[in-house]
Amino acid sequence: MDKSEHSHDTVAAQGGTIEKALDVLFHLHEAGRPMGVTAIARALSMPKSSVHRLLTTLTRRGLVEQDERGQYEIGVALIALGLGALAREPVAVAAHPVLEQAAAEVGETFFLVVARAGQLIVLDKAEGNGFMRAAPQIGASVPVHATAVGKLYLLYAPQLVQLSDNCSGERAVASLWGLSEADIIKGKKGLPDTLNLPRYTEHTRVEMSALRAELEQVRQQGWASNLDEWQPGLSVLAAPILVGQQLLGTIALALIGPRLQELGIEKMARRVVHAAESIALRLEGKRQ
Repeated sequence: MDKSEHSHDTVAAQGGTIEKALDVLFHLHEAGRPMGVTAIARALSMPKSSVHRLLTTLTRRGLVEQDERGQYEIGVALIALGLGALAREPVAVAAHPVLEQAAAEVGETFFLVVARAGQLIVLDKAEGNGFMRAAPQIGASVPVHATAVGKLYLLYAPQLVQLSDNCSGERAVASLWGLSEADIIKGKKGLPDTLNLPRYTEHTRVEMSALRAELEQVRQQGWASNLDEWQPGLSVLAAPILVGQQLLGTIALALIGPRLQELGIEKMARRVVHAAESIALRLEGKRQ
């Protein structure tokens, strides 16, 4: 083996190690609680010795910390990195005071959700004093087809999201509204009426006809809803942050079903739309 081949193998091995370390970090973040080596290794199908070695390195750099029981959780250094990235996001900077004000007025949790690398990510949130204080964490990903924010992206910016590993938002939307004659001549195929997507609850829409009807409603009213479609008992209303014709993010209000009925769906929808429009105006002001 010459030096170039040895160098290539070394780089490949280092890349694999980095990817595994990232898998550990993402799993700890998604778990939202301290975990032991055995549990992490089992969840990621990795040898315990490898997981322990990775955790030792991550702990040394402050990206992971051990609690009094010896279990691991996300460390302060990683949180600092995340906050630094958040501070450089124009939409997050513009949205934060609006989220805080809306949460204080309504008493429930408001979220900023954006598309990044095909996924929908909770970029920021402001908690009210209502029941849903344990709603998704900042940095968590949410499904496209089963959420109000996902429906907005399918309508306004399908090219930015993935419904699944083998189905882009663009392909789904093309099938929803029907392929053109030119597409058919080129051999493009539409999707089956029932999509191969997770059905989180009995209310999750995985049928193309149901998604098409709902997206048409979203287009007309300017906001989207998710009523028990992702998590049982969770209701979400969302509105797009549009600057010109560009979707820069979405604002969502999360609360339990009875609370939404108490406050009024239409009234809360107007509040969410107002928040989204306020953020858009702040962003437009910064662009001038």
